[in-house]
Parts: sequence; C-alpha cells; structure tokens
Amino acid sequence: MISQLPKWVELGAFFLALIAGCINAIGLLGFEHQSVSHLSGTATLIGTEFLSLPFLKVFHLVGILFSFLGGACIAGFLLHGSTLKLGRHYDTALFIEAIFLCLSSWLLLSGSYYGHFLASAACGLQNALATTYSGAIIRTTHVTGIFTDLGIMLGSVLRGQTPEWRKAKLFIFIIIGFILGGTVGALLYAELLFKALFVPAALCLTMAVTYRVYAKKHF
Repeated sequence: MISQLPKWVELGAFFLALIAGCINAIGLLGFEHQSVSHLSGTATLIGTEFLSLPFLKVFHLVGILFSFLGGACIAGFLLHGSTLKLGRHYDTALFIEAIFLCLSSWLLLSGSYYGHFLASAACGLQNALATTYSGAIIRTTHVTGIFTDLGIMLGSVLRGQTPEWRKAKLFIFIIIGFILGGTVGALLYAELLFKALFVPAALCLTMAVTYRVYAKKHF
C-alpha cells in the first residue's frame, strides 16, 4: 500500500503530524492537561474514575470522545475509497478542520470548554482523512501505532527480511513531525494561549489550497 502512494505523501504526512502535535500540545497545556489528538487516555480516565468524577467532568470527557468520532464521521462522508486519488475532497476536509480550530480558539478564549470538543473533532477528521487514503496504515494524530509498526519492521529485519525503506521513511517523517509540532505548540501557547490554535488552522488552509491547485493542474 505504501509503495502505491505518490512521492509527496511523506511531506503531507509530516505536516499533518506537525499540526496534530501542535494541537495536542496546546491541549495538554491548556485543556486541563487533556489530550485531544488521541483518545486512549481519555477513555481510560472515564473508565477508571466514572463513579467518582463529577457529572460535568464525565460529560466533558465523553464529549471529547464523541467529538473525535464526529470529526471522523465527517471525513467518512466526504471521502471514500482506500487509495489516494486526485479530485477527492481532501481540501474540503482540511478547510473544515481549519474552521473547527478557529471556532475552538474563539470558544476557549471566551471561557467555554465546548472549544475542546471542536479541537477533538478537528483531530478526528484529520486522522480519518489520512486513514481513508492509506488503508489504515498511516495515523497522523498519534504515534503509538507508528512505533509499533517500526518495531515489527525492525524485528523482521533482524530475522533476515529486506526492510521496507519507504515505509520506514514515512513513519520517521510522522514521528518527527508530531514531536516538532509539540515543540511548536508549546512555544505558541506560551505566547498566545488559545490563539495559538490559529496557527495549525492556517497550516490546514495552506495545505488545502496547495492540494486544490495541484489537483487542478494534474487531474
């Protein structure tokens, strides 16, 4: 599957991971240390403290889960097929993600925690966007699966198999992008607080416009 993707996918995956890392860093620093780019910790927190957490806190955590699901649902509606193909609505999905991030920033600056939901929905949409064109091989909003796949690949190499260099390169791009995004997010939050979300929103818009122009030239 990876070998069938166009050459510019590594760069796109890098920037998507950077965006997600940036959003998650802002979440960890500003959303009561709540991550929004992945849900394992959120689901575990609900499970372990369901009976002791206040109702509003449980509602908040459940809202983050369903917002991520809702964002993925939007991507599923807009996109179909498991191969990357010019002409599909990747730009529309990125534009919607940018809108979600801008609204999230505005709500959080206004003191409304509903902004957390929109940030989570943006990440769910982005993660589903990458999944639809990679056959569930690529995840850009968290790196647990990436490290798992790298470990499997390393084990296969130790067993004597030929390494899949392009897949390894793609995974490394995603890991570096996500970590760098965390650094960028932390620096931006220190200076701008929740206005920092406008930066990943701007990156989403830039990627959407770039894809639209490229698709028109090559479709």
